[in-house]
Order: sequence, then C-alpha cells, then structure tokens
Amino acid sequence: MSYLKPVLTATMLALALGLPACKSKQEAAREQSLEQKADTKEDKADVVRKEGEATADRIERQDPGMDSRSTDRAADAARESSENRADQLEDEADRLREQK
Repeated sequence: MSYLKPVLTATMLALALGLPACKSKQEAAREQSLEQKADTKEDKADVVRKEGEATADRIERQDPGMDSRSTDRAADAARESSENRADQLEDEADRLREQK
C-alpha cells in the first residue's frame, strides 16, 4: 500500500494537466464560428475593393474631357473610400481571429 499514494498522486497530476488541454466541443465550435466570420469579413473586403475600383473606372470613362482633374479626383476618392472600408473590414477580421 505504500506505493499507492505516489501512483494516485501521479495520476491526479496527469489528469489535472491533461484535461484543460482538451478543447470542448463548444470551444471548438466557437472558434470555428469566429474563423468563419473573419473569413466572411475578408471576402467582403475583397468585394468592396473590386466595387470601388469598378466605380472609379466608370467615373474615368464618363469624363467628357473638359475637366479631367475633377474626374481624376472623384475617381481617386472612390478608390480611397473603398480601400479604407476594406481595411476596416480586414481589421475587424483580425480582431475576430484574436478572440480565439
């Protein structure tokens, strides 16, 4: 019986250290949900960039040639606006991933 105490102690210690390392199904589901939300945000950022570029291109094509500086400024503003929004979406995606 003198060997029982060290064996029990070792078993208890192994269980105490091993159990917290296992992820619960709820934790894994939460992390997967956060990852999916982050991926969705990044996909939206890509769409915003493409739409911003398309808008800028459309503005440039509609230029009658009389005041191309203002057309360039409007196109640049459309690009910058969409880029800023896309960056915000990517930052939100990064924050979601940090929650894991």
